[in-house]
Amino acid sequence: MLTRGLVRSAGEAIDPSRVDLPPVPPAPSVRTTVTNAPSADTVENAAATPDVELPYAELGLKDDEYARIRDILGRRPTAAELAMYSVMWSEHCSYKSSKRHLSQFGDKTTEEMRKHLLVGIGQNAGVVDIGDGWAVTFKVESHNHPSYVEPYQGAATGVGGIVRDIISMGARPVAVMDQLRFGAIDHPDTQRVVHGVVSGVGGYGNSLGLPNIGGEVEFDASYQRNPLVNALCLGVLRHEDIHLANAEGVGNKVVLFGARTGGDGIGGASILASETFDADKPSKRPSVQVGDPFMEKVLIECCLELYAARVVEGIQDLGAAGISCATSELASNGDGGMHVDLESVLLRDPTLTAGEILMSESQERMMAVVAPEKLDEFLAITAKWDVETSVIGEVTGTGRLTIDHNGHRIVDVDPRTVAHDGPVYDRPYARPAWQDALNADDAATLPRPTTPEELRAQVLALIASPNLASKAWVTDQYDRYVQGNTALAQPDDAGVVRVDEASGLGVALSTDANGRFTKLDPYTGAQQALAEAYRNVATVGATPLAVTDCLNFGSPEDPDAMWQLVEAITGLADACVELGVPVTGGNVSLYNSTLAGEVGKGHIDASINPTPVVGVLGVLEDVARVTPSGWSSHGQHVYLLGATHTELSGSVWAGVVHGHLGGHPPVVDLDAERALAQVLIDAARQSLAAAAHDLSAGGLAQALTDAVLRYGVGARVSLAELMPRDDIDAATALFSESGARALVAVEAENVAAFEALAASHFVPLLRLGETLDGGAGLVVDGAFELGLDELRVAHEGTLPRVFG
Repeated sequence: MLTRGLVRSAGEAIDPSRVDLPPVPPAPSVRTTVTNAPSADTVENAAATPDVELPYAELGLKDDEYARIRDILGRRPTAAELAMYSVMWSEHCSYKSSKRHLSQFGDKTTEEMRKHLLVGIGQNAGVVDIGDGWAVTFKVESHNHPSYVEPYQGAATGVGGIVRDIISMGARPVAVMDQLRFGAIDHPDTQRVVHGVVSGVGGYGNSLGLPNIGGEVEFDASYQRNPLVNALCLGVLRHEDIHLANAEGVGNKVVLFGARTGGDGIGGASILASETFDADKPSKRPSVQVGDPFMEKVLIECCLELYAARVVEGIQDLGAAGISCATSELASNGDGGMHVDLESVLLRDPTLTAGEILMSESQERMMAVVAPEKLDEFLAITAKWDVETSVIGEVTGTGRLTIDHNGHRIVDVDPRTVAHDGPVYDRPYARPAWQDALNADDAATLPRPTTPEELRAQVLALIASPNLASKAWVTDQYDRYVQGNTALAQPDDAGVVRVDEASGLGVALSTDANGRFTKLDPYTGAQQALAEAYRNVATVGATPLAVTDCLNFGSPEDPDAMWQLVEAITGLADACVELGVPVTGGNVSLYNSTLAGEVGKGHIDASINPTPVVGVLGVLEDVARVTPSGWSSHGQHVYLLGATHTELSGSVWAGVVHGHLGGHPPVVDLDAERALAQVLIDAARQSLAAAAHDLSAGGLAQALTDAVLRYGVGARVSLAELMPRDDIDAATALFSESGARALVAVEAENVAAFEALAASHFVPLLRLGETLDGGAGLVVDGAFELGLDELRVAHEGTLPRVFG
């Protein structure tokens, strides 16, 4: 959606023998549900037959919503109008449960925060000025439910959808990222989902020739039936090339181009992504869209040539709700109205009804508004690229969206009532009854290792655990360097892409989330996600500028899950103000719940761990000065920036060693994060940092392991000064996940300047040790020693061993 983004969703019935769900009856055809009214259900016929019953409930509309549609129209809707309202008023498209709270992102944005914004919330993606006439556009969206139903196509079309959002802003897509969450690693169905999703992400992105520069892969039982597949795309454009999704200019033509419209994904937006999976409601499992990355690649190049020729007045991609969405949003954002002749839509299946054509979510389609005098040139360019094109309507001055099918008027609506003025709910929410007990169960009471042998064993257990072990088995399936502009990619702290070859100007991107922290405290957990992404961008040397988010939560009809969502939105909005980075757009994915309906309400495990994914964009003046995450030569001084506290609740250590989740997450200190970021940015600009790596999941132990394994250069460190300085024991020093911390490696000749830099920003600094040569691994004086090969075997074996 233009308001927050699209989840292009749909799915087909699952084979119940493959997963632990009750048998699912086959989904009824949407055709049988939207055409119960008389054939050729025209506007005139609807006015004359007010008592005809339409199956609005089967399409996800509530009684009062249907009554409101009748009030708006002054009559009953036609079957085609019902199809449009049902998808556009769905939770997924209208944000009817979250819109009231999402307004905080705009309300709390200051003029100072907007100074780099060229396009903010309200269009397909935000656009940020990065200097020298260059701009970037970026956004993250979810494709969660379809990726459970059909993992390959669900993930693939999720990538395709977010790429088209970026194209529609006038930009060339230059990179993608993904945030993936799967169920328990040992669950029999996890392998099905993991293999399909990873193949779908890689297959579509690689075929488009887009480098995949970062993301996360995590496993937790809470995501068992609700995997999270969040895809981000980054695009580059000049300021003058920005395009918006507005239909303006009476007489301008409405042109549909790209793939033909088929029967895939019909009703997906309203059905699959807007309610919890429920075996009692088979209609909630419609067919998943099928993606064609090669068609999308042609579409990218075709669109860029159309933009260069200046023949496009407005443009919108087709994703969730298909033609229903594109027409109503273009018209609603414009200054007039729109008329469409639906029989002009090119079809793959000529038997599709009008309602099905309007609801189809067939992929690789775009809709443009073109001035009549430029139409021939537009058509010549699409013909050059062999992209099928049809003129389906024109912009009018009526203020109405009218659609005819074979000469019959089947839609006559105010487009704002479809696209933007849908229901807005003030859902009840309250702090869960189980929250106090969860927070009281603090990890400080858990036994900690005290002997060198115990410390060594637990470090190995952590680095080999599914969420800390190497994700190379996944990321090696993605092309990270295609196009030749990738300066850094996973496993570094942020992905970095060069924008301008002449100057070296570039951008850094990081996406982060911590569902465990957010379960303990959604306000703090959302801020932790922002703080980590902000820190990662600064760690590579970039100045953070803007934010996108994808908010993955449970059912809004559950007051517990709704409270988590509201708290997370508020926490994120407040933290963005403190850090001076605006939210430019994003997505909300709700109904990620395992226990549906009344059964789930009030249950601590009714939903996924609430997972606000936050992406931060930063700018680098020259990517040649980027800071890698691992040290590459011996004799470098290893420093710890920041203070460590006894903050083990929600940590990977508590989960892996003790199977524990409770207490309060680490405190977020945004002033400390800002000061740390400035030190890291200045260190990169002044070439003082040979390497830098933030401390987050797994704490110091994991950060040291990552830095050692990045280029195979060992390190010897001591905790002797750290423990008394911060009043902590060795286990806390190694496993605490306190924020605002980073490891930095510094050459001997830069030590004095680096120490002075940290002092000038009042950032705590401690020299831990130095890097080693000769194939050494990790040595912690007085505690343990782990050889390089031993570290590699532990860190690299988990995923390939489980998934092959």
